[in-house]
Amino acid sequence: MKIRLPLIVAAIVLALGGGAVVWRLAPHASTPAASDVGGPFTLIDQSGATTTDARLHGKWSAVFFGYTYCPDVCPTTLANLGAGVTALGDDAKQFQVVFITIDPERDTAPVLARYLSSATFPRGVIGLTGAPAQIAKVAKAYHVYYQKVPQGASYSMDHTAVVYLMAPDGRFVRPLDVNVPPAEIARQVREAMSGA
Repeated sequence: MKIRLPLIVAAIVLALGGGAVVWRLAPHASTPAASDVGGPFTLIDQSGATTTDARLHGKWSAVFFGYTYCPDVCPTTLANLGAGVTALGDDAKQFQVVFITIDPERDTAPVLARYLSSATFPRGVIGLTGAPAQIAKVAKAYHVYYQKVPQGASYSMDHTAVVYLMAPDGRFVRPLDVNVPPAEIARQVREAMSGA
């Protein structure tokens, strides 16, 4: 998927743990501080239950923003996370994956439930959707850019493709590089868990 950024003028590459992640920022924006990433939200999970940011507390969480109609980046990211979770072994009990849609118009709770049931995606992945204003609020809290791109009678979504590793207290720790072998994904998570 081509992620075009017509309104974005700055890109800052963060090389952490050997992986590079691009933060896409609005004009005149500065690099967000770790303490500025994340925050309170109220959304709906794939079962239709109201869910808040408290769902992220108590476990390590990989938070990823995407959409179910995404042709390649989103399913590849989720499949890579699925392999990384498997590589975590027993440590996976302390870890969860959270997928937040940036396309609530199409990604209803039932659509998320079907999509996230893929055998290659992380087992137990939490899918979240909500009203457009709720999605806009949580995306802003995570400094996520997204925009609808018309394509004939339909549309695609341009969006930031960062996997946010959040600590059990809700604090942002680092972006995860998931374009690496599963053992390396697991190593990044274990390193964070150990405080290294």
